[in-house]
Amino acid sequence: MVTAITLGVKISVETTYQEEHSNPAAGHFMFAYRITIENLTDYAVQLKRRQWFIFDSNGSQRDVEGEGVVGEQPVIEPGQRHSYVSACNLNTDMGSMSGNYLMHREADNSDFIVDIPKFELIVPYRLN
Repeated sequence: MVTAITLGVKISVETTYQEEHSNPAAGHFMFAYRITIENLTDYAVQLKRRQWFIFDSNGSQRDVEGEGVVGEQPVIEPGQRHSYVSACNLNTDMGSMSGNYLMHREADNSDFIVDIPKFELIVPYRLN
C-alpha cells in the first residue's frame, strides 16, 4: 500500500493483479486498485475531478481525465473516508500510475489539488 497526504486529505492505494481478466499472450494485463480518501481536515471536501498518468514498462504513457470517480463526486465530511475500486489495463506486465484529484472545500468555496501517490502495477511472477 502507498499513502500520501496533501492539504489534510490522505490518499491510500492498494493494487491487485486480475489474472482472470488478463491475456498475457495478447499483451493485456488487468489490474484493480482500491483508493481510500480520508478527510483529516475540519471542513467537508468534495472530489470534483480526477487526472491519471498511466505508464507501461515499454515507455508508453496515457493520460486520463474526467469528472469524479466511478460515476461519483463524493462529499467527504471531516474525519470520514470514501473508498472505491477501479481498474486499469496495461500492455506490459509492469507499469505504474499516479495522478491527482481536484477537490472543493465547501467552507470557503475554494478548489485545491490532492496528489495521488505513484503506485506500481506488477504481475506477481515479476516479483520473484
